[in-house]
Amino acid sequence: MDRQQIEEMIDIAVRQLDFSYTPYSGFKVGAALMTKQGKIYGGCNIENAAYGPTNCAERTAFFKAVSEGVREFRAICIVGGKDGVLTDYAAPCGVCRQVMMEFCDPETFQVILATGKDHYDVFTLKELLPLGFGPANLD
Repeated sequence: MDRQQIEEMIDIAVRQLDFSYTPYSGFKVGAALMTKQGKIYGGCNIENAAYGPTNCAERTAFFKAVSEGVREFRAICIVGGKDGVLTDYAAPCGVCRQVMMEFCDPETFQVILATGKDHYDVFTLKELLPLGFGPANLD
């Protein structure tokens, strides 16, 4: 991915913070998921008073895309922070990493963690989930 694509994803992820529903934790997360064809799906975290039904921004983006028939992905950008203030990276939780493992090649899928256009790092899914369990394990 080139810098312009990464910056576009960061912009979209940051805009998703406006839609985040976090009345309990106040920790807002936004995500921008890029398909192999270059389309970007946004997602935000959505909390619930029962906590268990809460959905992370990453899974919101994946579920939106998958519900429209998309199953091939290139990268995701994730931003987040208390009250939407981006002070540190908001790495994906274990459940989100497992969802990524379901739909993405861990060797090539890129996870961009950012606090702004001038501060981001790019990881492969394999770096964030070594020895991950995925569909290939069931073959």
